[in-house]
Amino acid sequence: MEPNAHFWMTERQSFFQRFVQWTELLDPTNLFISISKIEKARQLLLTNEDGSIHDLQDKRIQAAWNRSLATVHPDNSKLIPGPFRPAALLPFTAPMVFLSLVQVKSLKSIILPQLSFCTYSTAFNLINGNKSYHRGLYETVLLATGVIASTAFFGILPRLLLMKNTVKNVFLRETLPAAILTQVSALSVATSRSLEPLRGIEVMDKEGNVIGYSRRAGTKIQCSKLEQEIQFATEETELFYNRGV
Repeated sequence: MEPNAHFWMTERQSFFQRFVQWTELLDPTNLFISISKIEKARQLLLTNEDGSIHDLQDKRIQAAWNRSLATVHPDNSKLIPGPFRPAALLPFTAPMVFLSLVQVKSLKSIILPQLSFCTYSTAFNLINGNKSYHRGLYETVLLATGVIASTAFFGILPRLLLMKNTVKNVFLRETLPAAILTQVSALSVATSRSLEPLRGIEVMDKEGNVIGYSRRAGTKIQCSKLEQEIQFATEETELFYNRGV
């Protein structure tokens, strides 16, 4: 089984522990981990698969887990490109978000930051989404183009209206851009992963055995809510699947 998938399936962490874990994964230094260090970390985890998950007090094991979880996709075991690792999200999007929120008077100053943000967000969501279902290159490009175009349109149009029609309410003028950006971000996640509930994603038991492909798992995490053929295929009451970052 892929070590990263095994970790999230078996490691029973509290909310605080998971929060601390994610702060470590978001460390910007994870962007610069060499391939050789990643391979060594993975080899350590693979050769100690039975005991390493519960040996997080060992700093060497902990460092190996952080490197693996921060750089390797849990579905296909492939390296996540540096600019699209979890640690890259804030450094890359912060300047775009800032430029998207500031008051501007030119059309160019509105379009470029918004288009850059939508393009990066779409690529990030697609790369870090579920990889257990088939999606061809042509289909991926078509989906990405549609998501970028639609989210950029919905993000730019309200800003254009605000620019042409001066809003006297200071609170509305300051908060509306942030609300628009939040909605655009949510729309990007939903549309870029829209094939998951249509195609179905891989559902596994605690041993990593694939039970089947569930369309409902693309939108819901309880076994009792999955398709009947999935429920009838196993006696397990708890199943697992990857919803992506």
